[in-house]
Amino acid sequence: MHLFFTICQAVGFGCAVGIRPFLPALLVGALAAGNLGIDFGGTDSAWLESPIALTVIAALFVGVLILERRPRSPRWLEPALVAPFVVLSFALGGGAFQDGHRAWLAGIVLAGAAAVLAVRALRPVLERARARLDAEAAGALPVYAEGAGLLVAGLTVLFPPVALLALLFLLALLLTARRREGEKYAGLRILR
Repeated sequence: MHLFFTICQAVGFGCAVGIRPFLPALLVGALAAGNLGIDFGGTDSAWLESPIALTVIAALFVGVLILERRPRSPRWLEPALVAPFVVLSFALGGGAFQDGHRAWLAGIVLAGAAAVLAVRALRPVLERARARLDAEAAGALPVYAEGAGLLVAGLTVLFPPVALLALLFLLALLLTARRREGEKYAGLRILR
């Protein structure tokens, strides 16, 4: 049963970081620092518990949030988020497995796959929402996404099987978006 919870935590952390990287990592790092539901002490991910890492993650969160709230956020911002997204998902997933005294590679693979699924599922949804909203409401979307990632991360620490619900939700979003894409292009083929 402990292995099942470890797998769920790695998947949940990957989903949370895939939604938004900073607040979920900050929450999990802070909980790990207090040994509340997770402990990265003695693992390769122990750096996530350090006050320096938590401060850097918080500063990155604030900086990115300020840049995204601007009317025209820089084009380089989204590609620049790939590095923290990869590092944090791998560190959290690997740390979850090492906390359970298992090999970190499985955690990295599970968290990385879940994070990629989250990005692929949510990016089109957020882009469509951003296009339909006015500038002020569209500027709040990153805050909502951070809140969703924070919720997934927190619930994953408290009750790891919740991660499977998040994974199923993201998978349903991805499949629905692909079906809509197919329907959109099917209508265009009829016009020929």
